[in-house]
Amino acid sequence: MKCTFYGHSTFLLKTESHSLLFDPFISQNPLASHIDIDSINPDYILISHAHGDHCADVELIAKKSGSTIIANVEIVNYFADKGIEGFAMNSGGSHEFPFGKLTMTHAYHSSSFPDGTYGGNPNGFVIHSGDTCMFYSGDTALTSDFALLGERYAIDLVILPIGNVFTMDYVDAERACMMLKAKKCMGVHFDTFPPIKIDHEIVQAYMNLKGQDFFLPKIGEEFKL
Repeated sequence: MKCTFYGHSTFLLKTESHSLLFDPFISQNPLASHIDIDSINPDYILISHAHGDHCADVELIAKKSGSTIIANVEIVNYFADKGIEGFAMNSGGSHEFPFGKLTMTHAYHSSSFPDGTYGGNPNGFVIHSGDTCMFYSGDTALTSDFALLGERYAIDLVILPIGNVFTMDYVDAERACMMLKAKKCMGVHFDTFPPIKIDHEIVQAYMNLKGQDFFLPKIGEEFKL
């Protein structure tokens, strides 16, 4: 699998035959102004929760590309009213998709659309595709659930928020990496807004000190899992 980071918590996962876009927030992110959103045409759009900084570009991209949304029931129903096809799931559920197996996890956060509509429980996603297992936690606090996931799955890459204030910080993210027993850890949800700006050198030095294979992606960067 290949992964391309588009800023904030937005990234594109490419399997052998499909592309999955997570939490699209590009057009309203000034740090991602160099990204050509019209060139992004995923097969699926996965939405962890309903906050605007995670779903601002869902309608634009889905209608242009014909993508199928994967999210909780409330989010799928919200976009269904806008004529967008979706597959509804909920915490703990799994399903075999053409790209592989997806399991929806629980995230400790809040969730409502910018217009105030209830967005259901926030979620994360465990994805098995081929021989690779990837876990995206969504916006969340540190939770003992990570230890259970670390026992249940052999995670090759975990993607965690590290910006603090609205989610856990990098210290808690390191603890999460340890509990998850992930081979590699990637940080997201940082720098986009003043409250979540981080010192990259301090974060990386801390992760190195703790022995984590951790990295902060650059916007537009593509890498292999």
